[in-house]
Amino acid sequence: MRRQFGQVAGVPVARKARHDYVSEVDHACEAAIVREISRYYPDHAFLAEEGGESGESDTVWVIDPLDGTSNFLHGVPHFAVSIAQQVNGRTECAVVYDPMRDETYTAVRGRGAFLNQKRIRVSQRTELESAVLATAFPFRLRGLMPRYAKVFQAVLEKTEDFRRLGTASLDLAYVASGRLDGYYEIGLKPWDVAAGAMLVREAGGVVQTFEGKDDVEEAGTVVAAPYKIMTPLQRLIAAKWKAPAK
Repeated sequence: MRRQFGQVAGVPVARKARHDYVSEVDHACEAAIVREISRYYPDHAFLAEEGGESGESDTVWVIDPLDGTSNFLHGVPHFAVSIAQQVNGRTECAVVYDPMRDETYTAVRGRGAFLNQKRIRVSQRTELESAVLATAFPFRLRGLMPRYAKVFQAVLEKTEDFRRLGTASLDLAYVASGRLDGYYEIGLKPWDVAAGAMLVREAGGVVQTFEGKDDVEEAGTVVAAPYKIMTPLQRLIAAKWKAPAK
């Protein structure tokens, strides 16, 4: 990624769907990750953004090789590699790597979360009114924008400010490390959130769907925050998300 970043104009790009692109770098990074993991665990399976499902095993590696492709292609130095290991559907370890800042976020179930081997915790924020959150707009699901706009307006009125950074795994990593006080988004896939969700939980935070459930990898919606602001934030989002758009 670092080698190609300065030559973005020459990177071949394909269109997966409207507003959704994949670069040659995505494919190259994914191939390298799968190849390296397979050297040590040849019997494990994979669920990767570009390659889909491969292999059959109770242990599955969930991979987003370049989370933030749009940032990468536009020369914005904010993107990451996201890898989670799941055993029988439960995430056991996770890593999110920011190659431009050389920051490695890691977590193992029950052992805490770390940034470059230093323990991290979610922010100590207790009031939603002073919280800075991250979100992203549903660019792949633009028909949902009227409903999502109602959520955004309601949350903005109750919080200090927003950031729109464009990389879900790093948004979650920033919540885990206390750089952000919370994050929510819709239209996500398992490889977008599996690693980041574990980072937040191991850092002492809460991760749920808009409806308050735990299965964020399958639901496509996510809310992440420290415990004391999670309840008012999740309730506010759920109330507006359920309301029909006018």
